[in-house]
Amino acid sequence: MVSTSLVAATLALYTISVNAQVASLSGIAKTTTLLTQTNKFIIEVDDATKIPTKRSLEGASPHEILYAYLEERDVSYEVNKEYDTADIFVGAAVTLADAQDAAELGATEGIKAIRPVRVYPPPTLPRWDVVAEDDTPDIQTTHTLTGVDKVHAEGNFGAGILVGIIDTGVDYTHPALGGGFGPSHKVVGGYDFVGDNYTGSNDPVPDNDPLDQCAGHGTHVAGILGADPDNPYNISGVAYQASINAYRVFGCTVLVDALLRGYEDGNDILTLSIGGTDGWTEGTASVVSSRIAATGKVVTIAAGNSGASGGWFTSGPGNGINVISVASLDNTAVPLQNATVGGVEHDPITYYQTTPLPVLETRLIYVTSNDTTIVDDACDALPDDTPDLSPYVVVIRRGTCTFVTKLANIADKGATVALIYDNGNGFGAIAVGDYNASLIQSADGEFLVEAYTAGAAVTITFPQAGASYDYPDPDGGLISTFTSYGPSNDFYFKPAVAAPGGNILSTLPLDSYGLLSGTSMATPFVAGCAALLFSAKGTSSEVGLSARSLFESTAKAISSSHTDGDPYQTVTQQGAGLINVYDAIHFATTLNQGELILNDTTHFQGSQTLTVTNTGPTSKDYNVTNVPAGTAVTVTEGSILVADGPVPLSTDYATASFSHEGFTLQPQESIDITVTITPPSGVDASTFPVYGGFIQVISGSEIVHATYLGLAASLYDKQVIDDTDHYFGVDLPAILDADGFVQSDPTNYTFSTTDFPSLLFRLAFGSPAISIDLVTADAALGRRDEPTLTFIEGSLAALAAPGIVGSIAELNYYPRNDDSDNPYYLLDLTTPTFADGTTIPNGSYKLLLRALKVTGDPSEESDYERWLSPIIGIVA
Repeated sequence: MVSTSLVAATLALYTISVNAQVASLSGIAKTTTLLTQTNKFIIEVDDATKIPTKRSLEGASPHEILYAYLEERDVSYEVNKEYDTADIFVGAAVTLADAQDAAELGATEGIKAIRPVRVYPPPTLPRWDVVAEDDTPDIQTTHTLTGVDKVHAEGNFGAGILVGIIDTGVDYTHPALGGGFGPSHKVVGGYDFVGDNYTGSNDPVPDNDPLDQCAGHGTHVAGILGADPDNPYNISGVAYQASINAYRVFGCTVLVDALLRGYEDGNDILTLSIGGTDGWTEGTASVVSSRIAATGKVVTIAAGNSGASGGWFTSGPGNGINVISVASLDNTAVPLQNATVGGVEHDPITYYQTTPLPVLETRLIYVTSNDTTIVDDACDALPDDTPDLSPYVVVIRRGTCTFVTKLANIADKGATVALIYDNGNGFGAIAVGDYNASLIQSADGEFLVEAYTAGAAVTITFPQAGASYDYPDPDGGLISTFTSYGPSNDFYFKPAVAAPGGNILSTLPLDSYGLLSGTSMATPFVAGCAALLFSAKGTSSEVGLSARSLFESTAKAISSSHTDGDPYQTVTQQGAGLINVYDAIHFATTLNQGELILNDTTHFQGSQTLTVTNTGPTSKDYNVTNVPAGTAVTVTEGSILVADGPVPLSTDYATASFSHEGFTLQPQESIDITVTITPPSGVDASTFPVYGGFIQVISGSEIVHATYLGLAASLYDKQVIDDTDHYFGVDLPAILDADGFVQSDPTNYTFSTTDFPSLLFRLAFGSPAISIDLVTADAALGRRDEPTLTFIEGSLAALAAPGIVGSIAELNYYPRNDDSDNPYYLLDLTTPTFADGTTIPNGSYKLLLRALKVTGDPSEESDYERWLSPIIGIVA
């Protein structure tokens, strides 16, 4: 059999991590790393009456008909969960004894789809920064950036709107979140689908109480949406008069449960700050989310925090076609702490921490180097004559080694607190482990060093209250670098819009408040905006269905930097731009669509119709223009691998022409404009450049836009299987032997303890279908018998000639690998059995790996990339 371990999805919460490339195969544990659970599937029933059963089942339920069919076909199965929301999703989560039955079931009339189960266990949350109770300033610039303040000034706070938060649960005892649970409180209801001890792999223990006072993620999300303003920190939720249903989840089938329960409970809006990178619109949770949105409910889901991994890497279920996938914008201000300087004249020094460093007494400073240009300060053990540093605040320059290395070296001399001054790399949060330390700006650090060197007795005091400072973030107003890049592999527009998500102050469990960053934080902000929209325009399905287009068309385009002349950020990361809920509610000019998806060069749709309507009481004069955004160079030149983020931007832009460039519309009048877009010239198609921009329709102060997205290459040409030595230093794919070495010669395996082969491979791009088959030892690709990646013309019938003996695994809609979150796929053949559980006879074989190209035809063998292994001997 094939053993499986699960790859966890994450909350859409950004944390600092080190992206360390694996240097050798010795770092691989012999444990399968695939994204799906072995033999577990979700079967969706379309029209059960069409399922071909042998006996009459008139009046039977769709589930009874499905099970009767399975039994008649001798399919061995176990039902794990039933779904029965007629207008959204009907089906069952099952375990099949033979995974090969899935293909036959998927082709059965009356069965709409069969999808593998992915599990999303709760991740380990980072420690949050809890803000001290003092006169913390109001840093809700997020509301002024997005027009929320103007909507609030009109008396609209989202009253009467019901929002379902699907997350880790909510601490509803928090005073700012209503202080209780039930109809008379802010959190009016909900459900716990998992229980307090759920890990994602054990059995959930559901109950009716979604209280969470540990994880904190859902509580922070709830505060962004609905925190009451009467609190010590002068913050308020975007829609704080809305009511909340809290659904405590994690796990794929549980997530589908929560989505369907949220729909059945009548929520106007569902918001999810969870997911995992998949790059496809076809996951069950993505499909269910999209269908709920198609009924006129608003569904907001985080785009993900994998910006460092480059393009084509957004998360499901946010990849659902009709949902609003949300990017993050950095807040313009961060509440930081100030330290007081004594012994010399100097302004308070701001250090990058939202809570005071826990040092109660005033201390003298000690500097580890008098040289303010030193590049490796405290990277080595300090000199023997270094004094006991426990009474001091140690001042160190940033550079060369990690912060933890520096802090460990000074801790060896007794240091308990340090200030690290910047060397030009940027003022921000740093990873200091368990040490008490923080970053200060270079000018402040250089002043301290120079004063110390001159002989001054400089002291530092860390006030424990009253020293918060509203620090203007130099990256404020820009897309957070951690935001995942789209589009989806099947070229849908992801993310849709951006909202504030970087450095957001909100509620945390046990009556506390704290600062978190992530698309998790941006997502409930958009849900709150949807509540304000519903409150202003009513909760009809028409309003709900228009919400995404309204938010996209009234969003504000975001630059890639604060430097004049730099391009707008690629639409693959900012979507349509920064949401502005006031304009979405009040603008008289509307567009019939917020997105113009042009596709790739093979499926190009360069001419599209944009309908402009004047819903206002007076006539309006308009003009139309093209505002291009940066073209994302998504694949590194000369490579098959997707470029890491920040994705390079090109100023080779698309051009556009219009059937009407200037016109006048009377009240309630519309006009159809033919927009013709020409892809950028001069770009290198092998870098798979994704271009985009904004077709602006301007009438005075009203500026609306439709965002366009296209690929100046053919997706069919994108290589899927990674055959480079990029990650491990050896060419992939490869078979690893019992000792973890790459097999090059024929090798026998006894399948005793660890004596089994493992298939190691990486995907350079997502693939909708991957198969791993056992073939005869004389099978060959082309003219060579050694492992090779080939692109051979042929058919499935021709492939059968070398002799497929049996299937080992089939994988559907898999994302590409990256160097950190999902670096490789490893399939362990721990026992000599096929996917259907039958024993593989002793003998000599090879493994055949096939991956379908993104736009390939599953029935055409020429649309697959293929790799053939060395000979594997089975002597079990």
